[in-house]
Amino acid sequence: MRASFFAAWLLLALAGNAAAQVGRVTGTVKDERGDPIRGATIIAENLDASPSSFTASTDDKGRFAIIGLRSGLWSFRSGMPGYTTDAGELNVRTLPGVTPPISFRLQKLAIPPSALGSVAAKDLQTALANADGLFNSQQWDAAISAYRQILGQSPSLSVINLQIAAAYRNKGAFDDAIKSYNDLLKLDPTNDKAKVGIAMAHFEKGDLEVAERTLEAASQAPGATREVFYDLGEIRRARSQAAEAVQAYQRAAEVDPMWGKPPLALGRIAMDKGDAAAARKYFQTVTDVDPVSPEAAQATTMLRQLEQAR
Repeated sequence: MRASFFAAWLLLALAGNAAAQVGRVTGTVKDERGDPIRGATIIAENLDASPSSFTASTDDKGRFAIIGLRSGLWSFRSGMPGYTTDAGELNVRTLPGVTPPISFRLQKLAIPPSALGSVAAKDLQTALANADGLFNSQQWDAAISAYRQILGQSPSLSVINLQIAAAYRNKGAFDDAIKSYNDLLKLDPTNDKAKVGIAMAHFEKGDLEVAERTLEAASQAPGATREVFYDLGEIRRARSQAAEAVQAYQRAAEVDPMWGKPPLALGRIAMDKGDAAAARKYFQTVTDVDPVSPEAAQATTMLRQLEQAR
């Protein structure tokens, strides 16, 4: 393996426990065209593990590796200044070759000239990179301040409210997050990311009924996105509304048949009901339509468990 690939690895020294088994996760980060992104950040988190967080970056071919993760379900997110973020979960195992690779797709953010105001494009990109760096290092207050400064200089770049709201949610300031999402909706009433964000902020603060109503309304709009239906299913499932959750997940799958999350959720509901045959069908669908996703890794684990239970 080339030295440049090793440079992207995050190595953990396990003091006093050199024989402890740890997991290894590899993957790639690419743009919407499938081209590798160099220097993208990947953060792995599991609050039940110690250490609970790891960070890595990609090499010139968009590859990364993280070593030192304990067994369990880890959350991953990838970001790069000037791009959207991508996230997912992966069930990490310590046995060699068991944990499949994970891939991320980031979409380059287009900054229209009308959004620049009096700020030069190069200066704006630098400011965004600095703000994103603060966000990725979980300096929430500093990130919010940096994003607000950019917004003050370029008011038309209202989409920055999504990052401001995300920072507020991460620090547990859910009402402030909801306000930021609503600030965006005033200028862009059809923005589904803001609608989903409002619902999930209510969900995270414990207002499940309000969260469900918010997404029910969003799901009735023409062109509602897959995330609207999927998160509606998540909220309904949390409220023990299994039949209604199934309907929402099925709608999400109809919007994007190549997305692994809805069939994975449907498979879990089938398992909860004791319908092993239906669960196998859904999990197999995940591996067929979205084979390199974190959901496929989870589905494969579920399929193994079902086979062992026979």
